[in-house]
Amino acid sequence: MPDRPVYCRPAEFPDCAATLACPTWRKKKTTKTSRSTKAGVIFPVGRMLRYIKKGLPKYRIGVGAPVYMAAVLEYLTAEILELAGNAARDNKKGRVTPRHILLAIANDEELNQLLAKKRGSKGKLEAIITPPPTKKSKTSPAKKSAAKKAGGKRGPGKAKKKQGEVSKAASADSTTEGTPADGFTVLSTKSLFLGQKLQVVQADIATIDSDAVIHPTNSSFHTGGEVGSALEKKGGKEFGEAVQELRKKNGPLEVAGAALTSGFGLPAKFVIHCHSPGWGSDKCEELLDKTVKNCLALADEKKLKSVAFPSIGSGRNGFPKQTAAQLILKAISSYFVATMSSSIKTVYFVLFDSESIGIYVQEMAKLDSN
Repeated sequence: MPDRPVYCRPAEFPDCAATLACPTWRKKKTTKTSRSTKAGVIFPVGRMLRYIKKGLPKYRIGVGAPVYMAAVLEYLTAEILELAGNAARDNKKGRVTPRHILLAIANDEELNQLLAKKRGSKGKLEAIITPPPTKKSKTSPAKKSAAKKAGGKRGPGKAKKKQGEVSKAASADSTTEGTPADGFTVLSTKSLFLGQKLQVVQADIATIDSDAVIHPTNSSFHTGGEVGSALEKKGGKEFGEAVQELRKKNGPLEVAGAALTSGFGLPAKFVIHCHSPGWGSDKCEELLDKTVKNCLALADEKKLKSVAFPSIGSGRNGFPKQTAAQLILKAISSYFVATMSSSIKTVYFVLFDSESIGIYVQEMAKLDSN
């Protein structure tokens, strides 16, 4: 066999036994290990580093910063997906939708505080929208003062335009579907077998654009409760005068009774005042059932299509939230079954705290399955 040169080609020396073992021709298989694999996370650490450098170009970024950021985002995503999956399972759905994610965040106090969006806060917009740094130019002090005055005059107009653009972008990115008022999302929807829709909304009841809103009160049409004070503040003097006139004409309102006034300054056309019973009183559960049905009957008399309910009885009247939700939902379902023909197409449950939202969604799912 001829002598094999130091740098040879295997095709020229096929009988060379050292060809496969030759370090010159043997290809070393090297695999690159990513930063995410080294850190033991799934989220891309390298991409996090690029985002941090792009957002904070003036700062020096440590080696551990993108690793911690990827780990925190991965944990937060896994937590939200787990809660959203539980919400989808409770609603008997096989696919997680954006509503389930919103519901999962609303039901968890820590996530709700972390990811809560304060609507209408001008301070945040002003903090986010900062004007670009002015370029230094060699000008005289007189020109600088004139430029400052001109900039002071133009500044507010530009800020208003930018704020308008941000609000438009936020409204375009919102995932609202069939919402009763702009800026609020329907967290859960159930349809009864006669076609009426039950929807859970997290909002202020005084801002709901429905045909009627329910105001739980006492025999003297007191408006000092949470719902009453919000309605009186939004409705103005005309609403307060209408309540006083109703008190004079109607007299004391009986337990489970209902009376109607116009909405005046409210987005709702009418306000239905109802005297809800107190927890522990005689036949309180039957009276709460009767209260809900009387409110719906009064709405049907006016041929209204939508009604917004708070959690009647679970405030000062002392009803447990779950008991009140069960009684109210059962009363609404039985009312529509008994009447068979109703003008009401949508019933909103306007809630504020995450506990009430979770209870109503669970009870609505049970009602639908039954």
